[in-house]
Amino acid sequence: MTNTQTSRFELVRIELPVAWTFAGLVAGLGLGTILSGGAMIESVVEWTAPIGTLWLRALQMTIIPLVAALLVLGIAQMAAAARAGAAARRMLLLVFVLLTLGGIITATVMPLLLKLAPIPSSASAFLAHTPEQAQQLPSLADFVASLVSPNIVAAAAETAMLPFTIFFALLAVAIAKLPEGQRASLLGFFHALANAMLIIIGWVLWLAPVGVFALGLGVAAQAGGGAFGALLHYILVVSAMGGFVLLGAYVLAWLVGGITPWRFAKAMLPAQAVALSTQSSLASLPAMLDSSGRLGLRQSTAEFALPLAVAIFRATSPAMNLAVAIYVAHLAGVELTPTLLAAGIGVALIISVGSVSLPGSISFVVSIGPIALAMGVPIEPLALLVAVEMLPDIMRTLGNVTMNVAVTSAVDRVQHD
Repeated sequence: MTNTQTSRFELVRIELPVAWTFAGLVAGLGLGTILSGGAMIESVVEWTAPIGTLWLRALQMTIIPLVAALLVLGIAQMAAAARAGAAARRMLLLVFVLLTLGGIITATVMPLLLKLAPIPSSASAFLAHTPEQAQQLPSLADFVASLVSPNIVAAAAETAMLPFTIFFALLAVAIAKLPEGQRASLLGFFHALANAMLIIIGWVLWLAPVGVFALGLGVAAQAGGGAFGALLHYILVVSAMGGFVLLGAYVLAWLVGGITPWRFAKAMLPAQAVALSTQSSLASLPAMLDSSGRLGLRQSTAEFALPLAVAIFRATSPAMNLAVAIYVAHLAGVELTPTLLAAGIGVALIISVGSVSLPGSISFVVSIGPIALAMGVPIEPLALLVAVEMLPDIMRTLGNVTMNVAVTSAVDRVQHD
């Protein structure tokens, strides 16, 4: 796990069996493909399906408390950064604009991309563990009224993520206004809660190879070998949204940072190589500092902006997380109205604040689950898709590292003009 330490908080380190989870998925899909259509498949699935369902429910049970704790800690961290000075506030504003643009671009482009490259019919097997229920589209008045829940406990029980995230975002801002002793007590509580939930979800994800094997076998029993093609389609389409963020970094460095794309690309190669090999923005920080030096950025700016960017900014998060939710929505036949897409973008922005220090597998569930729930999209397919997150995560890290340096170039030019 890559771990970002703030001024006062540190999340527990969790080593996840990423390779074994991927191997479990491949084994489950392979065995299911071999057995599909045979006499044994029904009896095999009868034994494995409860295992997959149990693991899926264990994964879901930590989402609500973990999201609450990470939101409070993440916003507290941003509030502390904002108090650091005018340069930090300008950088936070730029970060907010970039994250919002990423969500808007995905909400616009992703549905068009899925029309040009439709989801394979075999992907419908991903919905095997999804309860069937009719979607109820809220009116605009109902949507606005739902933004605030009169009972936050009921909202959590009903997984009403939009009012839930708004409440805890407001709570975090309110905590920042408290006297030092009270603020420290509440932040300490949420810090401990986050670490406890991470330990539990770490235990659950250690069983991921078994759970994903069981789920994959059930999918392949229905879809056969087409399940592999469906997963490949998913990986390429979602990664394409991260590609837009990556390209946006070159545009930002050019138009705002005053660095030509060719010069920026040449200087970024060493940092991008580290990003590809480690899939960690934190581990890529020394290489990002080196790339900033190659670009002639002031050392004082780079040493201020890059650690801050690593701590609070994941440029690809809203774009790629929203892309996953839209993909599952199209898969499940959920009609995405402009209102629901706006809700997804809003939750994606808020959630991205609290997930910057998490490894890909945990961040995938914690970040995308609330977005999907806010949009009325089933989250059950996420338990299977998490097994291939290691592949889109390459694009996530590449986009994040490149955008971090681009933002630093923009801050350097604006600060010294």
